[in-house]
Amino acid sequence: MLQIQENVSLKNFNTFGIDTHARYFVEIAHEDELVELFADPQWQQTERLVIGGGSNLLLVNDFAGLVIRMNIRGIEHRISHNDVFVEAGGGEVWNDLVNFCVAREYAGIENLSLIPGSVGASPIQNIGAYGVELKDAFISCKVFEIATSAFKIFTKDDCKFGYRESVFKNQVKGQYIIVSVKFHLSLIPNINTQYGAIGQELANRGIASPTIKDVSQVVSHIRVSKLPDPSTIGNAGSFFKNPLISIEEFNAIYAKFPDVVNYPGGDGLIKLAAGWLIEQCGWKGKTAGNTGTWKNQALVLVNHGGATGQEVYNFSSQIIDSVYTKFGVMLQREVNIIS
Repeated sequence: MLQIQENVSLKNFNTFGIDTHARYFVEIAHEDELVELFADPQWQQTERLVIGGGSNLLLVNDFAGLVIRMNIRGIEHRISHNDVFVEAGGGEVWNDLVNFCVAREYAGIENLSLIPGSVGASPIQNIGAYGVELKDAFISCKVFEIATSAFKIFTKDDCKFGYRESVFKNQVKGQYIIVSVKFHLSLIPNINTQYGAIGQELANRGIASPTIKDVSQVVSHIRVSKLPDPSTIGNAGSFFKNPLISIEEFNAIYAKFPDVVNYPGGDGLIKLAAGWLIEQCGWKGKTAGNTGTWKNQALVLVNHGGATGQEVYNFSSQIIDSVYTKFGVMLQREVNIIS
């Protein structure tokens, strides 16, 4: 029997540590419980918020509806020649899945080590890091359609993946709940060390021919050195997307700021490093009330203790305005704002 709780604090269910409350709260450990939940017409009509690890949220206000915490676990895998097919429950911790695969030498998601959050949230955001995106290893996901209580399969094409984007953030937002995700990995690794500081850190360690375990360890080391631990100080990881701009826009910025950090963005676009833009505006390590930017990475906003969601949001707005004034680039928030 499902337990619907009332007036539950969400402080321990979001990595920012924002102390807002949910009018109703339920935890889902098996997909059949979704059918049971929505068999009650009350929850069909109630505003809903689905969360996993709560790592990509900024809760600005109390939530007047139903918070559904997905906690469906389990990892299954099958090997065919050099291909590996892995399916993980939406409630699995993303990094636990990465570690599961790296330990068995299943290659393809090692560059995504230590990204916070759950497996179920990974397609929504098309998570990515160090030259790899979720879509590169994604096959499909099993979803629950709230309106019909039916389970469906979304293929890669169905998901319409973009840079930190998917159909779940846009066209079908709020209509489906991701139950599990399937991945295509390989026993033959395609080592990717071209992005960020991976190559330099491998060189520092004297590793000329890295394994996927080496890459995972180096990526984890780099992330720990740059990003704060949410268990120590509240944060949601990268708060802003790296902006994609046209070559013409880039040339105009480059003429004024020739040291601008940039990468190929695909489709004739240039990707700028949002952290660099923010740092150039003097925000790195800055504190404002109970919030601020992280001392080692200006892209990360933190809760120094007792910050409200509104306080963090207002601070992020100041950063956006500042970057636009200096560079003419409008930053977009990567974190989902729940107001």
